[in-house]
Amino acid sequence: MRTRPLLNLILQDEALTRGLGDAEARVLIEWLAAWAERFADASLSDDEAREKVDCLRRRGRAIRQFVELWCHRQDHKAAIQLAATVRFRWPLPDPYEDPWLLMHSIMDYEDGLLHAA
Repeated sequence: MRTRPLLNLILQDEALTRGLGDAEARVLIEWLAAWAERFADASLSDDEAREKVDCLRRRGRAIRQFVELWCHRQDHKAAIQLAATVRFRWPLPDPYEDPWLLMHSIMDYEDGLLHAA
């Protein structure tokens, strides 16, 4: 599959960055775009590649919401509830974690999970 249609799915999804600062939003979008490029280059059908990107977009929206709740709203209870509901496997961050650093550590953890799959 060509990369551009998959990237457009990500770039047109405003729910991925709503409530984030520019720095952490960029980390999330770049991570999603890198995986979209991998899916486009893999021997997947167009439908399979799109399905994988859609799945990652849903995951990205949940990660965005966690970072927004944890860092920007300081609503740790809601963030923990979200993490349990979505079944995030990464450890909970420090209460006053920098949003950019938190997003980086989450993306690193998620990369490990995706590479292992």
